[in-house]
Amino acid sequence: MRLQLNLTSNTQPVPFTYLYNLVGSLHKWIGENNLLHDGMSLYSFGRLTGAEKIGKHLYFPNGSTLSISFQNSDHAWAMAKGILKDDSLAFGMRVIEANEMPIPSFENRVRLATDGEIVVRTKRPDGSRQYLLWSDEAANEKMTQLMRKKLQAAGYNESHQTINIRFDRDYPKARTRLMDVKGIKHRGSICPVIIEGTPEAIEFAWLVGVGELTGSGFGALV
Repeated sequence: MRLQLNLTSNTQPVPFTYLYNLVGSLHKWIGENNLLHDGMSLYSFGRLTGAEKIGKHLYFPNGSTLSISFQNSDHAWAMAKGILKDDSLAFGMRVIEANEMPIPSFENRVRLATDGEIVVRTKRPDGSRQYLLWSDEAANEKMTQLMRKKLQAAGYNESHQTINIRFDRDYPKARTRLMDVKGIKHRGSICPVIIEGTPEAIEFAWLVGVGELTGSGFGALV
């Protein structure tokens, strides 16, 4: 299930590092004893829309929207109930309404844009992490492997395990960007992805996002 939150304008300056605040609000709404704290992130959320950059902060004079998706619709309903109890997001922004978004009818091959950087990493021999970018062939394999693991964890096996994900390298505006989450800078790719697989597996990917750190605001798809 995907929910779109309509938000009021901010009353406090919003830092570029606001992703961590969104994570905190998400867990607050769902409840502290929820299953999102552990295991694979079978959910994703995008970025605040309508931002205006003024100096070192962001402002949302006309309000904003935020899309949050869950593979398990029970989590979405739990979040909606949490919003009814406390509609505050962060920086003075509040939730005006939450709307369930229709799920597209997917074919066996789709091209989807990203609503946030896609983070893909691999381990070096010394144990450190190397970021794989949209231009790296190895990034496609890593994205595909991770999605297959998530599908398996959710009970999607057999034909659903044939899913393949790759960056659309023909996209002329492909680029990378650093984002800070709680003092840690992650470099991700802003580039559409091409996904091939069963319609059910593609719908799953549309909900949970691609790459790593989808529970921290990376890899959401639109």
